[in-house]
Amino acid sequence: MVFSTSIFLFIFLPVVLAVYMVAGPRLRNITLLVSSLFFYAWGEHIFVFLMLGSIVVNWLFGLLIGVFRNNGNSGRLPLFFGVGANLGLLGLFKYANFFIANLNPLLLKFQLAPIELEEVHLPIGISFFTFQAISYLVDVYRLEAKPQKNLIQIALYISLFPQLIAGPIIRYKDIAGQIANRAIKLDHLVNGIQRFIIGLAKKVLLANVLGRTADHIFSLPADALSADLAWLGAVSYMLQIYFDFSGYSDMAIGLGLMFGFRFAENFNLPYSAVSIREFWQRWHISLSTWFRDYLYIPLGGSKRGALTTYRNLVIVFLLCGLWHGASWTFIAWGLYHGVFLVLERNFFISLVLGRLPRPLQHLYVLTVVLCGWVLFRAESLPHAGNFLLAMITFTTPAYFDSQLYMFLNNEFYLALTIAIVASTPVISKLRHMLTQLENEPQTGKTIIRSISSVCTAGFLSCTFLYAIASIIGGDYNPFLYFRF
Repeated sequence: MVFSTSIFLFIFLPVVLAVYMVAGPRLRNITLLVSSLFFYAWGEHIFVFLMLGSIVVNWLFGLLIGVFRNNGNSGRLPLFFGVGANLGLLGLFKYANFFIANLNPLLLKFQLAPIELEEVHLPIGISFFTFQAISYLVDVYRLEAKPQKNLIQIALYISLFPQLIAGPIIRYKDIAGQIANRAIKLDHLVNGIQRFIIGLAKKVLLANVLGRTADHIFSLPADALSADLAWLGAVSYMLQIYFDFSGYSDMAIGLGLMFGFRFAENFNLPYSAVSIREFWQRWHISLSTWFRDYLYIPLGGSKRGALTTYRNLVIVFLLCGLWHGASWTFIAWGLYHGVFLVLERNFFISLVLGRLPRPLQHLYVLTVVLCGWVLFRAESLPHAGNFLLAMITFTTPAYFDSQLYMFLNNEFYLALTIAIVASTPVISKLRHMLTQLENEPQTGKTIIRSISSVCTAGFLSCTFLYAIASIIGGDYNPFLYFRF
């Protein structure tokens, strides 16, 4: 089930909220757990039992690690097998097809029989709930969290539907207290609804509109694209994936607030960064910090010399690319970012970049990230290469396509303009200025707050109605995370 559908908005969410509100504190976790399992089973059917198996296995391994630690043992053995079980699950369902597809040509070269394997289904969200399970086991091993004896609570942590299919990745130690005890407050409910509407608008009114154009341009023969059309497709996808992903994160954070949870922010205006390092501090924060805490630092981080640091960065971003999908384009995208992070740590390169005017630093980041998104979006490495070549080949004649010009309408250009502005700090600065104005000790501040509240309510109401109209009337509502 996807958040931006009529079934979720008008049936599932209202029913679950209503039952949750009247259930009482003792039954709220059970209500949310049953709802979350139903939510997952709606789209994945029998694979909900795969999630249930993962829950039980991780619960048992968590208890076992706790027993080892309490008895003075290191707990490394159950941690090893617990993490191995999670990675094995991820490897089987996410990477088996990719591995066999690349192994069979080698077998044929050596005149060996190819491996025959039926297409393995990729359960939605498996990367997210598997990484959450691994973080739970590691935190218990590090004594940063206590092993959870209550199976319902660990099941709710792994399956909680607001962030189940598209994140953010939640650490158990950050949410354990909220699972055990949380309060429902009216202001949290109101703020959650507002945040959800903003996320829904990002997804439906911006990402979907930009995505139609991006999808069509990337489906055209790359060697026939003019430079301006290639750039338009790349920019459209760059904005689509940001507003799609951050929109889902906003909806997840909003849903969490409605049910009494406070999730950490997952995006912080990444396209305003002035270095690739800063970009990753702002983009998909829950994933980048997960790799930092559970892989980069255990490998040695940046404390064992420059060469070790460079090696660790490349390993982390190679695996980060592979986490996003079983494809050479994702691997290349991860290595691409890893290389730039290594280059930025070089003394002379960092010195040159640091002395550039801030607009040029910003332009450097946008260019690097944009080219990376072409790798990420392309169907293959040759496709990515041809598309990037089209972006710098200014002699290719204009490409005429009647269907393309159906997408390049006023709605697209309006969405493009709003997306560009909304990806900058302009709106957040205006919001900050308005907050300061509301808090000034003046007799008119009550009037200003009233006007601001009325305008906010009107804007959100109109935005929500427009988004609903787009959902009902449109047939383009892609889910970008099916490969994650």
